[in-house]
Amino acid sequence: MKLSGLSPIKFFQRNNKKAGFPPGTLTSDHEEDTEETIIDLISFSQDYYKKESVSKTPLVREKNLEVCNWFDISGLRNVGKIEKFGKAFELSHLLLEDVLHTRQRPKYELYDDTIFIVVKMFALDSAKDIIVEQVSIVIKDNLVITFQEKEEDVFDPVRKRIEKGGKRIRLNSADYLAYALLDAIVDNYFIVLEEIGERIELLEEELLLDPIPETLNKINKLKQNSMLLRRSLWPLRDVVSRFEREELPIVRKTTRPYIRDIYDHVIQATEAIESYRDVLSGMVDLYLSSVSNKMNAIMKVLTIIATIFIPLTFVVGVYGMNFQNMPELSWRYGYLGAWGIMILLVIFMIGYFRKKNWF
Repeated sequence: MKLSGLSPIKFFQRNNKKAGFPPGTLTSDHEEDTEETIIDLISFSQDYYKKESVSKTPLVREKNLEVCNWFDISGLRNVGKIEKFGKAFELSHLLLEDVLHTRQRPKYELYDDTIFIVVKMFALDSAKDIIVEQVSIVIKDNLVITFQEKEEDVFDPVRKRIEKGGKRIRLNSADYLAYALLDAIVDNYFIVLEEIGERIELLEEELLLDPIPETLNKINKLKQNSMLLRRSLWPLRDVVSRFEREELPIVRKTTRPYIRDIYDHVIQATEAIESYRDVLSGMVDLYLSSVSNKMNAIMKVLTIIATIFIPLTFVVGVYGMNFQNMPELSWRYGYLGAWGIMILLVIFMIGYFRKKNWF
């Protein structure tokens, strides 16, 4: 899902395709997408590295038990291909159903010896637009499977570390790889938060200089986006905490301190988004106050102008009655005298208003 500029993210989306189907029925939310399902495989160990594109569902797990295998699946259009892949690695139909249903909240689940994690990935494209998609991570012994909606992701730093032979990631197994992927996702939350913070600063300047109705629309859209970030971060704390406390053999003690570090980062991001929500709520009040003050200033100017013209209108009305016995009508300088009286009235009233500091 791509957010152009400050476009709001939809919070509640319905998936009517799944209505009436029994649990475990595999249907994709992306059947109309043009992007095909692509499977990439990275196999590595301390002294081994291989990257390949998988066209058919392989049983690599049986062939490479001594290395860590990372299957990166992008594009969820081909349900049959994903179902076949799931059968090859004994993945539950309920798990695959959650993978294909991309409107899940972040969660952590166990399926026998399999850890299943769902998170929301936020990123920025070249135009500084926010991109959000669901990432599902399956962790088994020496095996990590990631399911993504699109090919674009935030995992390039992890791929480069594996390719260049990073000692820590090459020496560890699937649990550390899963940690590295989660860490990359959480780190990009801070990049998105920084972008939101910059937009908030621009909106604050706009509010102080010249607030317009479009400003309020920008605030509301940014507030909605911040709310979805918060909705993704709060359950992520529980996901990371349960992953760190997991007692399965595939999560080793040496990896737990790194997972706790992710938890600290999630807490920091949550605190940041909470502060942004408070600022945005205050900006709505500031906008209403600014608009009210602007309206009061306009009404003040109009009131002063109307007040100045009241006595002038009175003078003009008196000498516009055209009675025969009005001596000023036959006076040679009556016209100039009327103008002089009106000018003196204007000068007097302006001086009086200035003395009162009314403008």
